[in-house]
Amino acid sequence: MTLNSKIFKASYQCNIFGEMEEITPIKGILEQKFLIPPFSVLDCKQGYWQDRKRKWCELGIKSELGRNAQSYHMKNWTDKKSESGDLSGNKLPSDTSIFDPVLCEVCYKWFNVENGIIYDPFAGGSVRGIVANLLNYNYIGIDLSEQQIEANINNAQELNCNFNNLKWINDDSMNADKYLKNESVDMIFTCPPYYDLEIYSNKPNDLSNMNFENFVENYSLILQNAFKKLKNNRFGIVVIGDVRDKKGKYRNLIDITKNAIINDNICFYNDIILLTSLASASLRAEQQMSCSRKVVKIHQNVLVFYKGNPSEIRNNYKSLNFDY
Repeated sequence: MTLNSKIFKASYQCNIFGEMEEITPIKGILEQKFLIPPFSVLDCKQGYWQDRKRKWCELGIKSELGRNAQSYHMKNWTDKKSESGDLSGNKLPSDTSIFDPVLCEVCYKWFNVENGIIYDPFAGGSVRGIVANLLNYNYIGIDLSEQQIEANINNAQELNCNFNNLKWINDDSMNADKYLKNESVDMIFTCPPYYDLEIYSNKPNDLSNMNFENFVENYSLILQNAFKKLKNNRFGIVVIGDVRDKKGKYRNLIDITKNAIINDNICFYNDIILLTSLASASLRAEQQMSCSRKVVKIHQNVLVFYKGNPSEIRNNYKSLNFDY
């Protein structure tokens, strides 16, 4: 056998989508080693991202179920659904925002330990829990909406998820102490309400239904308590985007999030931009720029925090391997 034949001898194994994938011993290409190139900008418009996303959607994730939020602003950051349907061909409400399963997969693999416990204090939608479960992580999510929790559980049952490692709790995340001990989870991964971008209910303790001052106070307390649940030398991630007030000024949700979390033992560690689908952005760009000089927002912020001593990361996190 020649050297070249040894290098290019292929082997195969079944991936999470039930497909036989070719595995070669050649490493070094970023997409091969890390699934997605580990840059500070993640471009979900790329073909490799969209192909992966389509496979996740085809598994049967229905995160739109239970989501009846009313849109206050035009949304352009997740899948903006239309009458043509989603990536799986299913027709969905046009104003429903769906979390990206590939972002879940990447963040879990990059920033969690093997079989680690994930805590999500804003657990609307089934995506984050189902992806965690199918990748053999433990997931605990809290959400205020009983309808949403029921929909999440039903979707997980359809996909034969393991409920020994998957739990959704219908409660206010301010009450997290009832369900979780401090320093008991391995990762925080969440996507909070973007204030009034989507109004979820008329409940007085619904963050999206509060005035802005009360939103900031309660939002900050929930995040601070969530990070108390995080073990030392672990990562926490908040996916957030800024929104404008009725006068057009940004509310600065990014800095509000950072200020709530950063302390002497928690640092801001990675600043990642998620470039999202243009959707209707091109149609809105001319009017927004001409009338008010507003640029159209086509990104979200993936804020990665680290609790503990960053020099310990290499001791607590194994080399990445996406051959599954």
